[in-house]
Amino acid sequence: MEQNTALLVMDMQAAMIDKLPNVVMFIGNVAKAIENARKKKIPVIYVIVGCRPGAPEINMNNKSFAALGRERWTAEYVEDWMKIHPDVAPLADEIIVTKRRVSAFTGSDLEVILRSQGIQHIILTGCSTSGVVLSTMREAADKDYRITILADCCTDRDEEVHRVLTTKVFPRQADVLVVEEWNKI
Repeated sequence: MEQNTALLVMDMQAAMIDKLPNVVMFIGNVAKAIENARKKKIPVIYVIVGCRPGAPEINMNNKSFAALGRERWTAEYVEDWMKIHPDVAPLADEIIVTKRRVSAFTGSDLEVILRSQGIQHIILTGCSTSGVVLSTMREAADKDYRITILADCCTDRDEEVHRVLTTKVFPRQADVLVVEEWNKI
């Protein structure tokens, strides 16, 4: 076990993942990764995306976020939106980071937490491969983190995009494994 490693469980909000293809297998794989990290005493850090009520963080120039609209972001909606899927829920002492954009670093205190914990190696999981995983990997590489991506602990609405990213793009900046390979390390 590496003392300087953390598992990032990103955008595993029930409102986001319940509509994805192969969601049961995907959630099961992420749950295995979380269990393995906990056994190895590797910190599990959850990253969720969210806005405050009224969504002052949403800029209408941002195509992705503007499509969500501001009007729906009531206090009740925010509370429901930010709930992590119960099958991969954090323990009481695990850190939850709220981000305001696609990358886990943007608009969050993730980097402060990683630095304060001495984390130099991050293992990425989450929804979606072409969203949070890609954006976080790129930013983490620029910040000189060592990166591992668990390909079967990531998913995307477009299976071909997932395949291209995990087999052709990600290996340029990260080690790409499946959860069973990582569990054996």
